[in-house]
Amino acid sequence: MERYMIHLTNTGYAPENSREIVYRARSLASVMNVSVRIARIAKKFVEFDVAVEEKDLEELVKRLSPIGPVDNVRHVIEEEIDKERGIQDGIFYFNSERYWESHEAFEGVWKQCFGREKDLVQGIILMAVAFAHAQKNDVSIGIGMLRRVLEKLGTSPSTYHSIDVDRIRGKAVRMQQANHLTRFEI
Repeated sequence: MERYMIHLTNTGYAPENSREIVYRARSLASVMNVSVRIARIAKKFVEFDVAVEEKDLEELVKRLSPIGPVDNVRHVIEEEIDKERGIQDGIFYFNSERYWESHEAFEGVWKQCFGREKDLVQGIILMAVAFAHAQKNDVSIGIGMLRRVLEKLGTSPSTYHSIDVDRIRGKAVRMQQANHLTRFEI
């Protein structure tokens, strides 16, 4: 089986509905040989992390359509990516609330880093992971990760490529104090 991220247009769901939606998706696909692992809920889409044979992908998307119309399907494969492209992809995915994919893109960047840069990129990855947890209604885990975000960002430079690291640090501190994750763009 192959791994895919299936994005359906969000027709009114919130992260609190994540568990209910994943069970519904599993029920809709119960006659198929698929694995619906996780549902993450963003403002504009519902993201399903699934394993399915490529030949059955179209049928799975069709079966999930009662949850919402398809927005995007992405085949998840391990790929080496140019560092600059990885940074741009990571920023795009983060700003589009595709936090898991942002994490993956920045992980490809992280593999190409050394020393202090590696920690800084890991801090950005952890911020994306915190929001991915929130999309599954695991807000307390996401908030708990903010301490690690701040540790990894440390006193790194104020910018990393086009990313305002000081802004991320400030957001992490404020969200930690408020005990609430608030979406922002990097």
